[in-house]
Amino acid sequence: MSMPPSSPSQSPNRSAPGVSVIIPALNEQEAIAPTVAAALAAPGAEVLVVDGGSSDATMRRAREAGARVISASKGRARQMNAGATAARGETLLFLHADTLLPPGWWREVARLLALPGVAAGAFSFRLDRRPAGLRFIELSVALRCRLGAMPYGDQGLFMTRRAFQAVGGFPELPIMEDCEMVRRLRSQGRLALSPAPAVTSSRRWQKKGVLATTLVNFLVVGAFYAGFSPTLLRRLYDRI
Repeated sequence: MSMPPSSPSQSPNRSAPGVSVIIPALNEQEAIAPTVAAALAAPGAEVLVVDGGSSDATMRRAREAGARVISASKGRARQMNAGATAARGETLLFLHADTLLPPGWWREVARLLALPGVAAGAFSFRLDRRPAGLRFIELSVALRCRLGAMPYGDQGLFMTRRAFQAVGGFPELPIMEDCEMVRRLRSQGRLALSPAPAVTSSRRWQKKGVLATTLVNFLVVGAFYAGFSPTLLRRLYDRI
């Protein structure tokens, strides 16, 4: 019988042996330091920032925050695969540069991956600002995860290195690489969702509007599963 996660001060085991947090980044100088700091709250965890050619201070700020920084060709999937290759851990956690892991995250990772039949896991989704419109986004994500077991990359997807290698890593798609990765991981077992929330920046919804951003997201996801070209969908996503 598994026990509920406790706070860091309550746990006798404060280390995260063998866990590598991999953060793909491109021009994220404002977000990267807090993201690295939250990941490094786990003593013993390795944090890698994989830079895709930033022209700002992302790499410097990531190093100052305590991350190991490497470079890779631009593209989130390529950057995450490069990070997995360079990582030392046997557990891999892939994290967006504007997403903060919850307190005690390493215990949740260990708890969920120890459950029978679990191949991978993710955290619940929460935005850093929560007006009514954005609260609706959170609820829709929770429903999607509950009904379809389909977490996205901004929920901190984690798995063992063995599972990562078994599915060939992230498919090098220009968009929706996280959805395709989750679909492949299902061949290895089920996905478990932690009740602890990873907190993601609401900047895109604020910049482009809640309704417009939500409609674009639904359109891109639906078109992807309908078989449309990921390259075409990337262009659409970037232009709207």
